[in-house]
Amino acid sequence: MNGGKVTLGRTAGLYIGAAVLRLALFTVFPGLPDLLTGRVEISTPVTSFKRLQEGLFLYNHNVSPYDGGVYHQAPLFLPLFSLLPSSSSFPIFTYLLYIVVDLLSANALQKIADSGEAVSSALFTSPRREKRWSGLVIAAVYLFNPFTIATCLGRSTSVFTTCAVLHAIAKAISGAPISAMIALSFASYLSMYPLLLLPPLLLLSYDRQPALHTQKSLLAFTLKHISVVTGVLSTLFSMSYLITGSWEFLPSTYGVQLTLSDLTPNVGLWWYFFVEMFDSFRSFFLAVFWLHLSSYVGGLCVRIRTQPLVVLTLLLGIFAIFKPYPSIADMSLFLAMVPLYRHVFPLMRYTFVVAAVVMYATFLGPAFYHLWIYAGSGNANFFYAITLVWGLGLSLMVCDLTFAVLRDEWEVERPEMVGKEIRQI
Repeated sequence: MNGGKVTLGRTAGLYIGAAVLRLALFTVFPGLPDLLTGRVEISTPVTSFKRLQEGLFLYNHNVSPYDGGVYHQAPLFLPLFSLLPSSSSFPIFTYLLYIVVDLLSANALQKIADSGEAVSSALFTSPRREKRWSGLVIAAVYLFNPFTIATCLGRSTSVFTTCAVLHAIAKAISGAPISAMIALSFASYLSMYPLLLLPPLLLLSYDRQPALHTQKSLLAFTLKHISVVTGVLSTLFSMSYLITGSWEFLPSTYGVQLTLSDLTPNVGLWWYFFVEMFDSFRSFFLAVFWLHLSSYVGGLCVRIRTQPLVVLTLLLGIFAIFKPYPSIADMSLFLAMVPLYRHVFPLMRYTFVVAAVVMYATFLGPAFYHLWIYAGSGNANFFYAITLVWGLGLSLMVCDLTFAVLRDEWEVERPEMVGKEIRQI
């Protein structure tokens, strides 16, 4: 009883501390939110708070928010933020909304960690399962991650996608697949790319069901829950049509991501490539880039079928590298999931290199952007070069985690190889 009270007190203290820190940064440094909102590392054309304000202004004046090609976000953001007082006159309400969303994300992450799914799934149990951190520690790592805090202060709308994705995973683990599909539908509606998480999320939800598992039941389970996602997305699109009065939001919101029509610089790999691309080759390479991004889903689901949560984690890391408009919010979501695999950290080989590369890119990225845009002593190659370094660091992290998880699995199959060095030929 006393242990439960102590844990509850620590959890409340953690959440209150995280909220107070964010609120203090918002209020003590009033110019910081606007400064961060303008950073290309935090805000992209599809998550920018400034663009949201532009769309909201048009919406409140009975003009289509998609006129002018500035607003590329989901229509349901408009009635939500129109209920809040003006962010320029009374910003505290907007600040509180973002703080609450961050805390809800941390709560979902804590549930995922406490479930033990990362170390012991329905089809695989790690021999290192005792080496793991509590949900409280993992929630703290997320809440006090500088990337998470910067995203919250920059008021990027990606925090809503992060919250929906984490709740989808938490609901799937808790044995509530319908709720998981609804949460994933909201995430997909807001950002589109989470729809690629549907296959591993279905596997995770299916594995957590107590019923008898057969191939027939898996097919029926999949079809049922795909229909749920389809129904929820159809409802959200219908509501969006009622709000905007047309289907114009589809090409403006999702078409922009599919065709990369807005080439605003970001920390991703697409923008510079397509700036330099000849128009005659553009469609072909768009198809190649999207095929490359989506091709990981099937391979990971088949190879690491026994650990669907690992597949979800690796896909979040891959999206942070290869999606059309990534930001540090995607990095913070991936880093939120990585501590779940504390048990395989000793098997990772490039921890120092990864940390050094990510820190190098984090500090030099803003400097190179300043040299290009403000100082005029550099060009786009300066900034794109550092985004390549950023992508390299993330790629090393994803590959190293994949190796560690597969090595952990392999040592269960081949116990005589425990502790022995592996050489790839």
